Amino acid sequence: MRKILVPIKRVIDYAQKIRVDPSKGAQGVQLKNVKMSMNPFCEIAVEEAIQLKEQNKGAEVVAISVGPKQCTETIRTALAMGADRGIHIETKPDVRGDYIDLQPWAIATLLKGIVEKEDAVDLVLLGKQSIDSDCGQTGPLLAGLLNAPQATFAANIERGDDGSFTVERETDTGTETIKLNASGKPAVITCDLRLNTPRYPTMPNIMKAKKKPVETISLEDMVKELGLDLDEVLTPKNEVVEVYEPPPRKEGETVGSIDELLGKLKEKGLVA
Repeated sequence: MRKILVPIKRVIDYAQKIRVDPSKGAQGVQLKNVKMSMNPFCEIAVEEAIQLKEQNKGAEVVAISVGPKQCTETIRTALAMGADRGIHIETKPDVRGDYIDLQPWAIATLLKGIVEKEDAVDLVLLGKQSIDSDCGQTGPLLAGLLNAPQATFAANIERGDDGSFTVERETDTGTETIKLNASGKPAVITCDLRLNTPRYPTMPNIMKAKKKPVETISLEDMVKELGLDLDEVLTPKNEVVEVYEPPPRKEGETVGSIDELLGKLKEKGLVA
């Protein structure tokens, strides 16, 4: 194996309580003064890429992120985990990547450009979805644009000596195993929760990551290089009309006995 590309996304940390300002309509999710981190499914993709690299000496892992300048920190996290270098397509601060401005089609189009720009890419590993928009579309769209073999929701990945990939994938009824034959195009695989447990970067690796190369390209320059129209890339295919918090849960009641509990349930028509 020669090269693995791992697109990663900077999102609100999974442990943070999301704050919504209804007066701001579609942009109601507040991003200021909120802890951001790498999308958890992207962490799993990075870990899998590093494990494949450890099994195939000489392979290179490249982390890619599209977003504001703070995405460099997210890339450095991937480098501290074990990736070799990073590519940052930098957007202006007012361009939102949580499905407001940049949507999966635009991201997949930019990633296609990176794949074609890089030499000898054998595999693109992505998280199955991001925890902000939950679309799960970027991987399949990228595979379609590249006309490349793909597998989604991977729970196990094995590489064959012939360059093929055997993927056990999650389904609604269990798992299924499929084989992505070597085709001259990079395989595109999206990673599910059971695939692995991401490692924690050690302090020495965090320090080493600061010296690893990160190439920064402005979104405007990348779009121009690919021959795309900037307005088309930034114009959403779907419009977010409204963002709102779920209704608060009703306060519970404390009961003193099983008989009282059954009485309350019967009173509400929940048991006969």
